[in-house]
Amino acid sequence: MKFSDFFIKIKKDKIPFIALIILILMYVLILFADFFALYPSTYANRKLAYQPPSNIYVLDKNNKIVKHPYTYNYIKSFNKDYLTIEYKQNRDKKYPISLFGKGYEYKLLGIFKTNIHLISKPDDCNLFLLGTDINGHDVYSRLFFGGRISLTIGFLALLISFPIGAIYGGISGYFGGLTDKIFMRVAEAIMSIPSFYLLIILASILPSNMTSVQRFTLITAILALIGWAGFSRVIRGMVLSIKNQEYIKSIETIGASRKRIILKHILPQTSSYVIIAITLSVPSYILAESGLSFLGLGIQLPDASWGNMLREAQEFANIIYRPWLLTPGFLIFIAVLSFNVLGDKIRDILDPKT
Repeated sequence: MKFSDFFIKIKKDKIPFIALIILILMYVLILFADFFALYPSTYANRKLAYQPPSNIYVLDKNNKIVKHPYTYNYIKSFNKDYLTIEYKQNRDKKYPISLFGKGYEYKLLGIFKTNIHLISKPDDCNLFLLGTDINGHDVYSRLFFGGRISLTIGFLALLISFPIGAIYGGISGYFGGLTDKIFMRVAEAIMSIPSFYLLIILASILPSNMTSVQRFTLITAILALIGWAGFSRVIRGMVLSIKNQEYIKSIETIGASRKRIILKHILPQTSSYVIIAITLSVPSYILAESGLSFLGLGIQLPDASWGNMLREAQEFANIIYRPWLLTPGFLIFIAVLSFNVLGDKIRDILDPKT
């Protein structure tokens, strides 16, 4: 099926098409995270912990639209009566906000140096569109940088697990007999291990002095190495039916090697299922990484992922008084839902018999 025909079929169904647009938008935003962010990924100002979202104003005192939107800084104070930290706007000075202005310097796509950002502000303006967390991190900016990890870890894990599962299941199904029995018993043994608890154990024994990049790589490998077994069983079942077809028998008759038959003629016939399985498996990897980071066993501060950003939502007071900290959870929900909806539609297109 041509990609254009495939896209047209998705476009006809509004809900999957909206899910596709949402996912494309998410990946564009994380790809150009520095352009959309207000602060670098390592920015932190503990003096402004739990500052509420900044208010943006577009009208002046006479209710006329101003040329540039503006905001006010917050003044932090301590309420001795209630023993709480309070923030009040300082109306003495306005801070204009503009589009496509200058900010901190970064490398666009890791190549070109620039300091142009979607939203710019004066250097002394504490603009936090979605407030700050306990460490004074800008939640809005960290959503972009955290999305880079949360939205890519699934595909990286699939690049490891799916080739292993496809080749393993292909060999098991094609050779059959004793080979099939041994291979499937090993796969069943791996599938019987409680995956989430195994992840917790393996992540907890990782050295504490590891960098986030190293930890991210190992977590991806762990997710992949426990995720291929179930996939291999499905591929094995498909290969069992494919290998008995006449064209496979013909290829065997002319003397093609078993390696060539498996890799060139049998496994490509499973491509429709593989594509479907990829779109339906990515959400589980996103949730697994988020769960680990939420428990403090995944990506560590100061690096961000949606999972470790959501950790502060464990506290009931934060849910009630600082609801902006729940934003990463909302994005996880939207991403997982979009992948599931799109995966169901792709399955309907590629496998209409089901």
